[in-house]
Amino acid sequence: MSRHGMRGARCRRIAAAAAVLVLAGTSSACSARSAEWGDSQYEIAGGGSNGVYYAYGAEVARELSESLGVSAAVAETAGSVDNLVRVSSGEALLGFAQGDAAADAVAGAGAFDEALPVQAVARLYDEYLHVVVRADSDIVELGDLAGKTVSLGAENSGVNVIAARALDAAEVDITSIEDPQLDLSESISALEGSSIDGFFWVGGIPTPGIAELAKTAPVRLVPVEQSWVTAINTRYSDAYRPSDFPVGLYGLDESVPTMAVPNYLVTSSDTPDGVVRDVLTSLFDARTEIAQRVPVASLLDRRQAIFTGPVDLHPGAIEYYRDQRD
Repeated sequence: MSRHGMRGARCRRIAAAAAVLVLAGTSSACSARSAEWGDSQYEIAGGGSNGVYYAYGAEVARELSESLGVSAAVAETAGSVDNLVRVSSGEALLGFAQGDAAADAVAGAGAFDEALPVQAVARLYDEYLHVVVRADSDIVELGDLAGKTVSLGAENSGVNVIAARALDAAEVDITSIEDPQLDLSESISALEGSSIDGFFWVGGIPTPGIAELAKTAPVRLVPVEQSWVTAINTRYSDAYRPSDFPVGLYGLDESVPTMAVPNYLVTSSDTPDGVVRDVLTSLFDARTEIAQRVPVASLLDRRQAIFTGPVDLHPGAIEYYRDQRD
């Protein structure tokens, strides 16, 4: 479907949803929600089923269903770029996206031919670039990836975006790598079966699928030099920061340098303000409970959630944060 076609579909879906008001009193939870909700099922664009996006999205969908009485479900997707397209087209109400991919989306840069009408709901947590190899691999630095079979992430994923930028900064010719373009679940299976030499992943820590992999097949994380982070920031959106994987994570014997990028919850600029306010109310009210199953949810903080530049906060989100401050 063309960009214009997606935009038309978005308008039709949102108009249809806004036109159908849910009867008050359906449940005690529903009575407190905005009248701007419709009665259709709302999609939350997650990511691969073994990733944090999907787990977090499933919890958000459950909370919206229970606290607001709306029909919501998480969708398995290719990741950030895919999520941004789904949100902008109206296919998904909410989506998770890396800050760098979201910056490209609103600028019409990188993987996006034109600016997408997406806005931020909240800054959630930081994600970390993982370059995963088996513990017995002869790959010890990014330069060793040349000539290897390495998944640089699924097509239309934020992983693919950041992998290309990291390799460029490390002066590794991306065309020298055989890239099967696998999602996280496929990458884990392929590394277990030794059909690939490694894979890139960008996600919260610990990423559930990689943590499970490390229990059965010892892994290492290839370091990302801090000078490369500076080079990437200079060339792109200044969305990255140097960081480290701590000792003990995934069975690591020592900390490993990498880079982190903020992760946003995004929605269409056409989403009604009341819907966004309800989403944020539910999200913050359930933060502690969600964190019991998705640890990164504990990092959600109202003081930090507003820092989503260069992606503008949705007007409904601005209202919510202002009300909480007063």
